[in-house]
Amino acid sequence: MDLEKLTAKVEESYNRRFKSVEKRVSTSIENIDAINELELAEIKTISTTLLDLETQVLQSDVELLLAQKEAIERSLEKKQNDLQELKYAVFNALEEKLSSDESALSKLHQVKLQSIDLYDILSEMVESAIITALEKDKDGDISETTIEVVKDITYEAIKEGSLNTIRVRKILSTILISAIDIAEATPNRAGEILNSTLKGMRSGLIHSIDRFKKRLAYMPLEAKHILIEDYDTIIEDLNQTDTLFSQVVMTQASQSSQSIKKILEEINREMRYDLEELVYISKETAEVMKDKFSSFAKNAVKKADTALKSAKAEEAKRMGKEAWGVAKVALGSAIKTAKDAIDKK
Repeated sequence: MDLEKLTAKVEESYNRRFKSVEKRVSTSIENIDAINELELAEIKTISTTLLDLETQVLQSDVELLLAQKEAIERSLEKKQNDLQELKYAVFNALEEKLSSDESALSKLHQVKLQSIDLYDILSEMVESAIITALEKDKDGDISETTIEVVKDITYEAIKEGSLNTIRVRKILSTILISAIDIAEATPNRAGEILNSTLKGMRSGLIHSIDRFKKRLAYMPLEAKHILIEDYDTIIEDLNQTDTLFSQVVMTQASQSSQSIKKILEEINREMRYDLEELVYISKETAEVMKDKFSSFAKNAVKKADTALKSAKAEEAKRMGKEAWGVAKVALGSAIKTAKDAIDKK
């Protein structure tokens, strides 16, 4: 049977006035001869024609809503960017006025970091560092510069806060995503950008874990109450930092273009043999923590409720929060540090 004639026959018999789908469909095909003997192409033509007739109103509504959704998302993204840019403009103006007073500038940076998303700042720092390196040296090797700057940024972002997997993964992912965006826009140097970024991330992570290990030796007894709550989690996380690092790389690879995915997978394969230092320092830190906390942990389990409510514990928590505040200031100033490091090179 001619498929065009078959389509026309179905359309002519279709009656939208019937309330049920079953009735509309059955009346549309009742005049088709030997329907049980139709070929696959003919059955497909009838089905497609009826689907188009039945769904055209809803399909039109869906397309309209999708267009509206895209317009809203574009508008929302623009407004969010405008909001962040306006916040930056206000703080830039204030920084200009307070530039001669280091104390006031430091306080302003604390306010800035409370007002602007921390991960947005982290992303901006990485982007600024890599782009500046590319602009400074279009044809040469930016690896050394990028490794050092990304190492410093990673270290500053991780060092004062918790070493739990969720936080470290978020920091590493944010840094890598920023590098991927630039690599996508600079395909001829994508391998160089991504390789040096990952090496910098690895070095920064190692450096921050090593710092944590050294601080354990001098941690006051009161401050241990803060860590004891996350003792098991921290030990577990320390014993799988190499897995965490590889997972971050592979997750972002799976969400990137084929060219970037291929580069990241290759770098990840090669770096498996270079993660020995990360594995070593992580396991060593876990052992130090076990040694330092073994007797303390046993006593703390029995006295946890009393200890956590004590004045010393509350003071320790307050000190911890203040320490993180100091770390935020250091992170906020890292944009300038990164640019200065690049300028010196």
